[in-house]
Amino acid sequence: MSRDLPLIEAIREALIEEMEQDEKVFLVGQDLRGTIFPHTSGLVDRFGTERVIDTPISESGMYGTAMGAAHAGYRPVVDFMFGGFTYVTYSEVAVSTGQQYFLHGSQTPMPLVITAAVGAGGRLANDHAMAIHGSFLHQPGIKVAMPSTPYDAKGLFKAAIRDNNPVVIPWHMGLMMDKGPVPEADYIVPLGVADVKREGNDVTVLANSLQLKNALAVAEKLKDEISVEVIDPRTFEPFDMPTLLKSLEKTNRLVIVDEDWENGGFASTISARVMEQGFDLLDAPVTRVTFPNIPVPGGYMEPYIMPNPQKIEAAIRSVCA
Repeated sequence: MSRDLPLIEAIREALIEEMEQDEKVFLVGQDLRGTIFPHTSGLVDRFGTERVIDTPISESGMYGTAMGAAHAGYRPVVDFMFGGFTYVTYSEVAVSTGQQYFLHGSQTPMPLVITAAVGAGGRLANDHAMAIHGSFLHQPGIKVAMPSTPYDAKGLFKAAIRDNNPVVIPWHMGLMMDKGPVPEADYIVPLGVADVKREGNDVTVLANSLQLKNALAVAEKLKDEISVEVIDPRTFEPFDMPTLLKSLEKTNRLVIVDEDWENGGFASTISARVMEQGFDLLDAPVTRVTFPNIPVPGGYMEPYIMPNPQKIEAAIRSVCA
């Protein structure tokens, strides 16, 4: 049985279910009890202060708590509130945590989840809106995912909590209150499996999170002119390359839409991999719609800089010309 839930409530439900099923799951972060975002609302009353741990404004301290607990066999979810704050602990996350499992011969699991709100569109400026998935994508040993729907939010969070590797799973503030069907039954969305959201024949659009929503709207608008296939990667690492290549066998054109930066981001990585593994499938160069390589501006400039439906439509028309 399913109900329509906002994406943020689907995350909350995933946290509750995993905490109820496994007493080693706990939350640590800033203002979890104050509930800056509603996914932690009421959890301290339900699970107590030993499992919903508010910390001072010390990202390294709260992350160190989570990392040490993961070493000891617990399954912490460390919530940084906003994605930009994760960079305060980048060395600990990228080097110490990401490489721990590998360097110890897979004998020391690191079951740790890092989450935070991200996403341009709210005029919150750089450190409150910047994308983080591309940065962590570069670091070996870390899995990276991002939900685009309430169904995927619950399923991806549950999969991340159960995984023995560190998983970075930010969520986009622009989708926070978007509703969709979410089953009451226990389920996961496996990490590393993309989802074809709309089938088409002329061009493939690979888009995630808020930009998936924009891509689907553009595909619907163009349906009488251009047949657009839309794929949600859901997981950036491991990435489901076979699903993308299968789509390109049919469409022979690719547009990648992502709020990460133009330089060294997710779109750059996938563009290179497609050129290496699927060059003969392409009838046109891979086209990217990304954030330009500038800081996320606050104020009125933000909507003009970030990817949007107009830029996505222009890219599709260009690659299909």
